[in-house]
Amino acid sequence: MKTLSISVGLPREVTWKGRTVSTSIFKEAVSGPVELRQHNLEGDRQADLSVHGGPTKAVYAYPSEHYPFWRSEFPEMELAWGMFGENLTTEGLDEESVHIGDVFQLGTARLVVTEPRMPCFKLTIRFGREDIVKRFLQSQRSGLYFGVEQEGTVQAGDQFDLLSTNSQGLKVADVTRLYTTDKGNVALLGKAVATPALPDKWKSYFDHRLENLKSSNR
Repeated sequence: MKTLSISVGLPREVTWKGRTVSTSIFKEAVSGPVELRQHNLEGDRQADLSVHGGPTKAVYAYPSEHYPFWRSEFPEMELAWGMFGENLTTEGLDEESVHIGDVFQLGTARLVVTEPRMPCFKLTIRFGREDIVKRFLQSQRSGLYFGVEQEGTVQAGDQFDLLSTNSQGLKVADVTRLYTTDKGNVALLGKAVATPALPDKWKSYFDHRLENLKSSNR
């Protein structure tokens, strides 16, 4: 498991549907060591902190293994690393094998897996396609967010060393499934609500759904 590329970007203003929008989804690959801080990488900043960034969304990783699928979906597009707005383009990490709360060492930094990525309209801006958000969700290829437990220095080529995991725990892919295709899975909802590392917004959302399902079955 390793990082193939590190990409960063600062907010820029773009015109979208007749209005000016600030976005940081346009990332550029960088070489050499990069400082990883509590809320972002050096040279990177989130444009809208209400939905991006913060302690549970400090770093976004996207598996390089998903790129062949998207290149087959959009053969007319050049999809370079960082196209999905990810900071880390990875090899060997995927949503089905990584669990919420897994802790990794990367370079001298320590990262904890927190949640999948839920796309917003900024992905539409990046791809220039109105259908990309729907297709991204349907693909179940979400990528994943990390929180930063220990700041440090990282660079492309660094290995992800797994420090701790719960192999029976909630997978990153489970969260996406609960949100999209498996909304009525009571057992999985219960597991999600009981997962300490899952952000409170997700736990509240799933707890509310669980209560509604229980009420409808009474």
